[in-house]
Amino acid sequence: MKIAGIQMDVSLMEKEQNLNRVIEKMNETASQGANLSVFPECALTGYCFASLEEAIPFAEPIPGPSTQKLQQVCRELDHSIVIGMLELTEKKQGVYNAAVLITPEEVLGNYRKIHLPFLGVDRFATPGDREFDVYKHPQAIIGLNICYDSAFPESSRVMSLLGADLITLPTNWPSGAECMAEHGINMRAMENGIYYCAINRVGLERGFQFIGKSSICAPSGESLVRASGTDEEILYATIDPAIARNKRVDRVPDLHVIDRLADRRPEMYEKIIEPHGLHPPGRN
Repeated sequence: MKIAGIQMDVSLMEKEQNLNRVIEKMNETASQGANLSVFPECALTGYCFASLEEAIPFAEPIPGPSTQKLQQVCRELDHSIVIGMLELTEKKQGVYNAAVLITPEEVLGNYRKIHLPFLGVDRFATPGDREFDVYKHPQAIIGLNICYDSAFPESSRVMSLLGADLITLPTNWPSGAECMAEHGINMRAMENGIYYCAINRVGLERGFQFIGKSSICAPSGESLVRASGTDEEILYATIDPAIARNKRVDRVPDLHVIDRLADRRPEMYEKIIEPHGLHPPGRN
């Protein structure tokens, strides 16, 4: 399966312009033989909204006009995408920071960001209300996360236990997130034995500089391809789900064997699920 990651700039509150650029990039990656293209977080809307009221007009239901248009393009190109956008909550009084997996046949997956930093639209977004899940694409089992979710290893671990071959991470990493971009994604891939595709944006938005450094990592933790910190780029990598499904690593046969899922001791991890009782700054 050949995947593409589109590291691009995004224009705040210019949804039609962003949508047209996404379709342009889809045509390019499909012409290069990619089966799946991954775009940044909030790629259709921008991220640094100043209030919920400012963000709501740019959110929409899923499925909705943008996903229907993108699904039409996916069908025409025989192509699939993962893309970040703002989704209206059911009562239309709020927004979810969402990522969708769209195939030529349907909107296959819809993930709502669970871990919300005090930054950009996430200051006003409704936390995701669905458990982690994976989606059976014709060529791989795919999990969805968004940006800050990657800082919580439980997110990737749960999807790995559900059978994910590949986790896709649309992200908007700003200055300060260099460590996660440069090291954290490799660790998430290695500790779960999965492919990990983290696609960031570049550019400046309301004073926040986005740092690029998108990457696609192998189950070994090796970077298959990595982008610069400043430029719009398209990354390509070919992945083999069979490698992600074989968790046993025989470094020295019968003498040094690693299997990070089989070797787990979940009975020792109860503290992980105990609430800590603290709240991030600015939240109740």
